[in-house]
Amino acid sequence: MLPVMDNPPPKRPAATNTLRAYAQDWAHFTRWCRMRGADPLPPSGALIALYVADLAAPQGKAPTLSVTSIERRLSGLAWGYAKRGLRLDRAHRDIAARLADLRREQRRAPARKQAIRPEDIHAMIATLPHDLRGLRDRAILLIGFAGGLRRSEIVGLDLGRDDTVAQRGWVEIGNDGIRIALRDRTGWREVAIPRSPTEQTCPVHALGQWMHYGRIGPGPLFVAVSRDGRRATGRRLSDKHIARLVKRTVADAGLRPDLPRADRVRAYSGQSLRAGATRGDHPARISDN
Repeated sequence: MLPVMDNPPPKRPAATNTLRAYAQDWAHFTRWCRMRGADPLPPSGALIALYVADLAAPQGKAPTLSVTSIERRLSGLAWGYAKRGLRLDRAHRDIAARLADLRREQRRAPARKQAIRPEDIHAMIATLPHDLRGLRDRAILLIGFAGGLRRSEIVGLDLGRDDTVAQRGWVEIGNDGIRIALRDRTGWREVAIPRSPTEQTCPVHALGQWMHYGRIGPGPLFVAVSRDGRRATGRRLSDKHIARLVKRTVADAGLRPDLPRADRVRAYSGQSLRAGATRGDHPARISDN
């Protein structure tokens, strides 16, 4: 049994959203206790260690939580006990040992990035503005998804073929769609992206809009936009831009609402655009030379 807190020290009042989250954490824990015939009062390190284990490997359709999310849940439990004049010792040996085990497991087996599906990419591009940056980022997402491209391949594309050793890839737009040539360790490969019947989600249309309004000429295809947002510069984007773009649009589109925001953003990366290729979600026709 954990000790009773007779005179808890005064604390700063928490923000409304934080208090609401803490109340939800406490309600979840007490419901979990009722379902197992356990009493949440007074605090028990052994019981809470079992709760932590269940959050990390839940039964049924409940989402699996990371250690970071579990620690936030424990903050909610500490708040719930404090409201009842009790103290939760988060350093209790059973709780600390369980959290330490989970940290080791999650370091050994990093979570596979969530694959983006067609309906996801539609929701993501809908969050983008219709300014120059929005046109560029819309083309990046649609081409990266349709072609199953790595983020380094996306930012490495040039407009037009240039037979130089340094060129990493190039793009041509034809009547049927986009032809992309990519250099990798085994040589060159080609990716063909057809036109889509719906203009709003067509990668070929999106690329044409970006090239037209960005006045993109021979050289890097995806470049930075000036601070005032009125012109495209000649500076090639970093592949980190792709990762940030995916995470931002995933959050703005509200994908995976079952996860806390931090876990939701962590579940996706630039690799997510390519991850769906193994599931057959990409419309591109890929051929090797």
